[in-house]
Amino acid sequence: MSARPQETRLDLYPSRRGAKPCSIERQDPVVHSAHRQGAPLPPQQICDYERNGFLILEQLFDARELELLQEEAAKLRAASGQIDATLAVAEPGDSSLRSVFHVHEISPLLRRIAHDARLVDLAEYILGDRVYVHQSRLNYKPGLSGKEFYWHSDFETWHVEDGMPRMRALSVSISLVENTALNGPLMLIPGSHRRYLSCVGETPEEHFRQSLRKQEYGVPDPEALTAFADDGGITAATGPAGTVALFDCNTMHGSNGNITPYPRSNLFIVYNSVSNTVEAPFGPTEPRPEFLAERSDFEHVKAISGPIRSV
Repeated sequence: MSARPQETRLDLYPSRRGAKPCSIERQDPVVHSAHRQGAPLPPQQICDYERNGFLILEQLFDARELELLQEEAAKLRAASGQIDATLAVAEPGDSSLRSVFHVHEISPLLRRIAHDARLVDLAEYILGDRVYVHQSRLNYKPGLSGKEFYWHSDFETWHVEDGMPRMRALSVSISLVENTALNGPLMLIPGSHRRYLSCVGETPEEHFRQSLRKQEYGVPDPEALTAFADDGGITAATGPAGTVALFDCNTMHGSNGNITPYPRSNLFIVYNSVSNTVEAPFGPTEPRPEFLAERSDFEHVKAISGPIRSV
């Protein structure tokens, strides 16, 4: 896929260019499909997603499926030394494993989960299109030492650093252990997806090498973040293992550090519309690696139905 020259493109969501942060009204729909008979979600839940920018679901997966996911996450963690070093990211300040990326290509089981009809049907309905996996990762937040993920909109980074043109993507987060209010759960700000925060600070080259451990560019200014939280509040995506948080690409989210003895680990799968494939970045001249933003070697996800027992 050849990218159009950057100077000829219309950038609806400029960021990291101005001297001051600013808030821009969203230019894209949140839900791209009209309600229909047989939709994967009832009308009220679709309205909730459109209003809040996220939806929290339970009991999508059965006990055996969760057990397989937990075993796979533990296996990848134990084998992190054998994984390509660019895909295994350590916590800032120590060598504890923070994240493993591109897991749908590393693990046949996690590839099967990414193709599961229970997730794909939701993504295709909300995005109104066929989808592909833009990014996948396992986030490990070990007990006592797991560091925070500061507040951010994924789309801001995906747009500026990866070249995602429009807000037509979403994330699925599957909790692999119980996420409580104490062990650093995913937190989301309802309604924040309706405004785009244009941030300050020119992006350094190869910024991803630092930002995967601790993000310092593309983060919201305190005043705008406070206004978002004052307007919408903050929701913690707590729940038992298997809880699924489905959230829009522009929803402001983050998580606290984990100083409890109890680890928190989540599987993330990002689905992007095939009509919204990434181009040249809107910020730095060089795009981030493809394990962060699939741009050439992909095909649309073919949904697979039925319970997962083994791969």
